[in-house]
Amino acid sequence: MQDTLAHLKRGERAVITDVSSSHIPLKLLEMGCLPGISVELVQVAPFQDPMYLNINGSHLAIRKETASHILIEKVAYE
Repeated sequence: MQDTLAHLKRGERAVITDVSSSHIPLKLLEMGCLPGISVELVQVAPFQDPMYLNINGSHLAIRKETASHILIEKVAYE
């Protein structure tokens, strides 16, 4: 099973590998949520939704349901 943005824990970083799902709004793609872009989970709201992300230097809040359709590859801590 491939990891998705919904699997990130606070402070973890990853690189987006696929956003080809039809469940991802075009607005997210326009805001830079594209393959090859780095992402970090900054904070999670109460009840785990929405998720606050740092995507290539921009802060963005997305629903966990949407995040579950964005495939990632976690980046190891250095």
